[in-house]
Amino acid sequence: MANKSFLFKWEPLWLENRSGTRHTLPENVQSWTYEPGSLTQRLRDYYGDAIGVKVLLQQWSTPFLSERRLLKLRENRYSLIREVLLHADGKPLILARTIIPAKTIKVAKSNLAHLGSRPLGEVIFSYPKLERIEMDVTLIDQPTWAPSAIAKANIDQPVWGRRTVYAIAHRQMLVSEFFLPGVLDVF
Repeated sequence: MANKSFLFKWEPLWLENRSGTRHTLPENVQSWTYEPGSLTQRLRDYYGDAIGVKVLLQQWSTPFLSERRLLKLRENRYSLIREVLLHADGKPLILARTIIPAKTIKVAKSNLAHLGSRPLGEVIFSYPKLERIEMDVTLIDQPTWAPSAIAKANIDQPVWGRRTVYAIAHRQMLVSEFFLPGVLDVF
């Protein structure tokens, strides 16, 4: 499993977002989980140009089982897996894991395969026909995180997250975002 993720020792346990789920989350977590726009833009509105992206992992690999099921991918099918840390002048704010199948990259004219240190949100929210298909939520305890992620993001408490299936021209991708205390304390 180590090669599938810089962030996790094993796959997090996700809960389907049902009606009423929102009210079980702390208020500051609700605000981020149910943000309808780009999280990157929301961070830029607050921090301006101080927002940076550190790429922790970017490789073609097989996603976790629940990710493959959500995207309806065959077991041996590789996708582009990208994990990043969004920060403001080095202060960790959001960890993100994105699964982009090859067919989605083709439809997006390869823009998604060559992001470098550009935030994914800046690219996908520029597509006029971007659709949100579904969303899950999670609360991840310390043992699930890989030591590398704990060190990089200063994780010392459970972390809330959401994962969203987006579609560009009916081709899906999965974006998981994890809200670090630094982002929850500010908003």
